Amino acid sequence: MTADVVDLCAQLVRFDTTNHGAGDARGERDAAEFCARTLAATGVEPTILESAPRRANVVARVPGDDPDLPALLIQGHLDVVPADASEWSVDPFSGTVADGYVWGRGAVDMKDFCATVLAALSSLAAAGRRPRRDIVVAFVADEEDRGEYGAHWLTANHADLFSDCAAAISESGGYTYHVPAADGRMVRLYPVGTAERGTAHLKLTARGRAGHGSRRNDANAVTRLVGALHALAAHTWPVVLTPTVEAFLERTGKALDVEIDLNDVDATLDRLGAAAPLVESTVRNSVTPTVLSAGYKVNVIPGVAEAHVDGRVLPGTEEALLAEIDALIGPDVQREFLSRSPSVQAPVDSPWFDSMADALRSQDPDAVVVPYCLGGGTDAKAFSELGIDCYGFAPLWLPEGFDYRAMAHGVDERVPVEGLRFGARVMEHLLLNA
Repeated sequence: MTADVVDLCAQLVRFDTTNHGAGDARGERDAAEFCARTLAATGVEPTILESAPRRANVVARVPGDDPDLPALLIQGHLDVVPADASEWSVDPFSGTVADGYVWGRGAVDMKDFCATVLAALSSLAAAGRRPRRDIVVAFVADEEDRGEYGAHWLTANHADLFSDCAAAISESGGYTYHVPAADGRMVRLYPVGTAERGTAHLKLTARGRAGHGSRRNDANAVTRLVGALHALAAHTWPVVLTPTVEAFLERTGKALDVEIDLNDVDATLDRLGAAAPLVESTVRNSVTPTVLSAGYKVNVIPGVAEAHVDGRVLPGTEEALLAEIDALIGPDVQREFLSRSPSVQAPVDSPWFDSMADALRSQDPDAVVVPYCLGGGTDAKAFSELGIDCYGFAPLWLPEGFDYRAMAHGVDERVPVEGLRFGARVMEHLLLNA
């Protein structure tokens, strides 16, 4: 019997897998056991691996028709960010199915993806069919924090499970994005992630001379830090066109009948209109102040002031970015890494990308499939370090006007029922043909 993707998604949402960060998460084990049971029902033998008590990861290998082909990794995560129930119309962990949607925390990030994968595998098993190649499924813990209990732990301690995987798919791509063209047509873009920016989370420390707040002090640590942060915030970072971003601009411009001028990217973004949010954060690096800490009393100038800064780094640009940061903050402010992860870049023109595009067009013949770069980060950062080409491909049909990107981590998070069914059919096509 085939498992229903809507029911799977609702059941997964009902597991409270809230990740509060700093190791505080407990619900992943229950969700992992549910996924393991569902996988076992398709005839495979899943393994649950705990990095710490109840910090569970489930991994399974699904045999394909041609074991000589390199395997495809499908990786998703079980944890979700916190939800304040008082802000929601429904209990965020109720898995309510109403008004054509599955409601709940994680419904679009990323229990919907896990459900479409499980449903596609269930459908193939019920029909007595197998994927074209071996599929390695990994549903992991801790993606919503640092991945130390999930993907990074797996790749450090169980890399052999992924040794023959040539490519991977996961979140943040393959969904419908409705954009009006220059001639009034409504174009259905489907962005597929082929890159993502790296992270450079920094602590900036300014030191100075402590003293009384009423007295002149030319070595005020707070003033030095504020000056450095203002310089970073006011700086216009140069445009850097990676292969993914350049391909997005050219292919999207062609689909929308919009002029693309790679020598004037800002004007090009203006002409792209509703498509611009998909790319505007990835034509440049970014450095954003997020946390401030200084002082303990209003009439005391502290000797130390600190800030945290969220740096996002396009492929191949980290050295230049750090040099520019140093020049902007000056000699009186020191920087150090809080955390650091590499950017991700997979080939745009590849059989993997073509297979994903074919799978989308099997269900939507008018789909315009374009590569894009994620502005943030995913567990692809861990798996790419094993030499795996990582793509963002979590297929989902979305109705016009549905703000999918704002829905993730938002209040009243929900996913369309028909979107889930579309995603399961697309996933099944990919598994049979990739």
